[in-house]
Amino acid sequence: MRVLVTNDDGIRSPGLVVLARVALEAGCDVVVAAPHRQYSGASASLTAQEVDGRLALVDARPPGLPDGVPSFGVKAAPALIAFVAAYGAFGQRPDLVLSGVNLGANTGRATLHSGTVGAALSAATQGIPALAVSIASADPQHWDTARLVTAHAFTWLRDQPSDEERVLNINVPDIPAEQLRGLRAARLASFGAVQARVKEKGKNYVMLTYSGVDAEDEPGTDHHLLSRGWATATLLTAPYDDPGDTELPAFTGRGEAPVTVDVGSGTVMSANDDLPSGEITAEQVEGSATR
Repeated sequence: MRVLVTNDDGIRSPGLVVLARVALEAGCDVVVAAPHRQYSGASASLTAQEVDGRLALVDARPPGLPDGVPSFGVKAAPALIAFVAAYGAFGQRPDLVLSGVNLGANTGRATLHSGTVGAALSAATQGIPALAVSIASADPQHWDTARLVTAHAFTWLRDQPSDEERVLNINVPDIPAEQLRGLRAARLASFGAVQARVKEKGKNYVMLTYSGVDAEDEPGTDHHLLSRGWATATLLTAPYDDPGDTELPAFTGRGEAPVTVDVGSGTVMSANDDLPSGEITAEQVEGSATR
């Protein structure tokens, strides 16, 4: 089984190694491809830096990644990394995508903005089941707890039907494993761990403030359980059309004969002439499929 490990905190984040080791211990073939810098809050954006129309890669490895695991720093948002991986950009198409371990919780409807979750959702749109993992600290002290919960979640995901477009979103409290109360299924909180507010507006600027969200009124949600020592699991799905019983707007125009229309895709990546240091050659990328 081929596993892609990515994140939104950048190629130097130790959270990548936690996920890589879980997949390796399960006997999987692992490749790491993560942004060359932090892309937190990137959601599922498809932005990147191109050089002469080529996606720029940087020779980089997360600290502690086992020898023999190919690793790529990519000048792109995590969702784009997962997207191009589905088409063989980093070797064989992955069977599963693991995203994280994110520095900080990704709870509630605010997961919409998460680059970690965005990468997993991007994989799901390509028919690749994915796991997004976050630990509730900007400076985690208990990676073993994250590894324990991830291993349990990874086993569950591997046992699910491979054709399901699903994302398992996992949040882990940054506490010792012996203090962990367990792993529970949870609903999404109304927002998330942090809420933004406008503090001041002036000419050509807006100043924001950020504050924690009170979880007291939402028992059973991911944020509520996480703040009480539980790891949480929430199943997300890729975007799909859901009109339900709603009558949508419609009308009949004057055209009667069928017509052929060219549908443009627009621009999904931003070009940039910035040359990366330690650029990886195309031959190295192609060779990763055999490692």
